[in-house]
Amino acid sequence: MKFLDQAKVYIRSGDGGAGSVSFRREKFIEFGGPDGGDGGRGGDVWVEAVDGLNTLIDYRYQQHFKARPGMHGMGRNRTGAEGADVVLKVPVGTQVFEEDNETPICDLTEVGQRYRLAEGGNGGFGNQHFKSSTNQAPRRANPGLPGEERWIWLRLKLIADAGLVGLPNAGKSTFLAAVTAAKPKIADYPFTTLHPNLGVVRVDAREFVLADIPGLIEGAHMGVGIGDRFLGHVERTRGLLHLISAREEDVAAAYKTVRAELKAYGHGLPDKPEVVALSQADLLDEEGRAEKLGALKEAASSNPVVLSAATGEGVQDVLRALMRMVEQAREEEREGDTVDERWQK
Repeated sequence: MKFLDQAKVYIRSGDGGAGSVSFRREKFIEFGGPDGGDGGRGGDVWVEAVDGLNTLIDYRYQQHFKARPGMHGMGRNRTGAEGADVVLKVPVGTQVFEEDNETPICDLTEVGQRYRLAEGGNGGFGNQHFKSSTNQAPRRANPGLPGEERWIWLRLKLIADAGLVGLPNAGKSTFLAAVTAAKPKIADYPFTTLHPNLGVVRVDAREFVLADIPGLIEGAHMGVGIGDRFLGHVERTRGLLHLISAREEDVAAAYKTVRAELKAYGHGLPDKPEVVALSQADLLDEEGRAEKLGALKEAASSNPVVLSAATGEGVQDVLRALMRMVEQAREEEREGDTVDERWQK
């Protein structure tokens, strides 16, 4: 399945049905009077977050969604049927924006969340509504109200607990494949990863979701390389794992390059808690390892973890560090919710 994280679609709700002009005419009823029914209401357009989806690829092949119009009213006071709704099913983490792709409409972060994007038009009144003491036989009825129409943008930001960042070929996909059941493409050339990948990590009988995004290079925030488009998929994470390859000549510069891109992108990424790891450490001897660890420690102002997904060295230490970071963030979120609930009462 191909990955698509942004799509532009056209939506239109259904028009309301027209009211009916009708009179009761039966053989032995002298004063039948008006009996025109109302028109039915047009269908709505909804967006709903569902389980089992992780891409917007369906909206590459269909971009127009129109709800059914309401049926017209009929004689004998029969109201027209309502038009059927249209539901856009999207992955959890999808945001909806206006046509300018900047004005937010809604953000669906939980399974089952729904939002009405366009309301169907109301049906028109039949002539029975216009009967009065001075107008016993009205010959007018209302047309139904038109539905709403507009273009919208769907933008997906994957829901993950932790995210992998680093330069191309830093070993992110190899690490993800080693600790989860995900099967990302792995090769020895830059930008092997062309779209984000998700995997579930299990450590000490606990689980969290890990996201891998394509590598960043200097100038990514200005569109260099693949650019910063996929950084949105780690915006929702509770923390980052920053991998710096032991093959880098200057590990400090590699670390600072990625940090500079995160800062240029903004949206809270530079402030997220971070675990720094020297990856592919099996390529170094003891002397080279000590030298690069020292340089990386000075640049990151923290103690980096030595990591090798190929040999398994440091993998459990990194996973436990990420698990602690995720659990701490979850606890802070729960405490924040408790405070909010208390305040609302």
